[in-house]
Amino acid sequence: MTTYKEDAAHAGAGKLTLAEILEIFTSGDALPLKFTAYDGSSTGPQDAQLGLDLKTPRGTTYLATAPGDLGLARAYVSGDLEPLGVHPGDPYDLLRALTDKLDFKRPPARLLANIVRSIGFEHLRPIAPPPQEALPRWRRIAEGLRHSKTRDADAIHHHYDVSNTFYEWVLGPSMTYTCACYPEADATLEEAQENKYRLVFEKLKLQPGDRLLDVGCGWGSMVRYAARHGVKAVGVTLSKEQAAWAKKAIADEGLSHLAEVRHGDYRDVRESGFDAVSSIGLTEHIGVHNYPSYFRFLKSKMRTGALLLNHCITRPDNRAGATAGGFIDRYVFPDGELTGSGRIITEAQDVGLEVVHEENLRHHYAMTLRDWCANLVEHWDEAVAEVGLPTAKVWGLYMAGSRLGFETNVVQLHQILAVKLDNHGGDGGLPLRPWWSA
Repeated sequence: MTTYKEDAAHAGAGKLTLAEILEIFTSGDALPLKFTAYDGSSTGPQDAQLGLDLKTPRGTTYLATAPGDLGLARAYVSGDLEPLGVHPGDPYDLLRALTDKLDFKRPPARLLANIVRSIGFEHLRPIAPPPQEALPRWRRIAEGLRHSKTRDADAIHHHYDVSNTFYEWVLGPSMTYTCACYPEADATLEEAQENKYRLVFEKLKLQPGDRLLDVGCGWGSMVRYAARHGVKAVGVTLSKEQAAWAKKAIADEGLSHLAEVRHGDYRDVRESGFDAVSSIGLTEHIGVHNYPSYFRFLKSKMRTGALLLNHCITRPDNRAGATAGGFIDRYVFPDGELTGSGRIITEAQDVGLEVVHEENLRHHYAMTLRDWCANLVEHWDEAVAEVGLPTAKVWGLYMAGSRLGFETNVVQLHQILAVKLDNHGGDGGLPLRPWWSA
């Protein structure tokens, strides 16, 4: 095992190995993980169960030219950085260990020059990223206004039109790509997703004969749940693949007389007077600055006394910037933005909706992601054959990393329930206390 002791002699020493460079960035602390590199160097316990193997010089270029999660993702997706001790469909244990046990620090200035010389100046020139990566933000801005209908459609296509078959393997029979709600800690994923739709349905106080608008409806699971209970439901999604799958599922269940899913932008819905509106996992895509027009539009679709349920990922505070990190923005949710639940409540209130309830399902989303990763591991070979190894790796990394984020309160999931009042503050006669079961 190579070790590196920081002292004055090393400042002018010869070429450093990649393992020594890693030790410098971790302040020379004993590494709890194993690290090996193509130059033959290694550090950390040789019998460690978890670790990383830097396999190629191209991986060094990715790490050097895009420090942080984006460089790591590029090297990993391209196959230049391999995880040790975890399945690529669920690298959660390695990510948790990296987060809990490694503290990366900028090395002293006197060592940086030697690090650069040791890496080689040729590795400081950026190279093309893996083809799975979306265009950088500046290029997307040049090619279309952020959150215009065209650019939103492109962003949704990047994320959701991967493959319906792939999503069936990862999400399971419910085809639900949003946070479940676990009635018990040992409930199955399908039980938890069914329970989530039951919770939304009851919060919206829906009854047979009512009309529901579900914006950003995905594969139409909420629409079909409502239709099974006698509600006439309209869903809208920007994903062509989702809409096609949902329409077939509606027909197969014999629900066409009650359920409809449209391929289009929610802003193109012409009908109004709905008894309820559900937005489950859409708000993350519309842009924080568009919240006023978003809530104003949803309110315009509601009859007086109608309820709105907004279910979305949030930040744990209202101070952090809305833009996602490099990996999420370039590989998962181009143009995605998050803010705190307080900002969402404020915007809903400012258009005249009365917020009557909110709750945080943060831990439920961590459990949902755990179960999605388990599904991906179970169907790994089929998933790789369907979408390719790099894309499958992106999804394993994204879901395992997101699970860690929810567990450590980097992100949260909030359901916010609001009502459209009449001109005199009337709410249509809602009960004094919550009317749904937990």
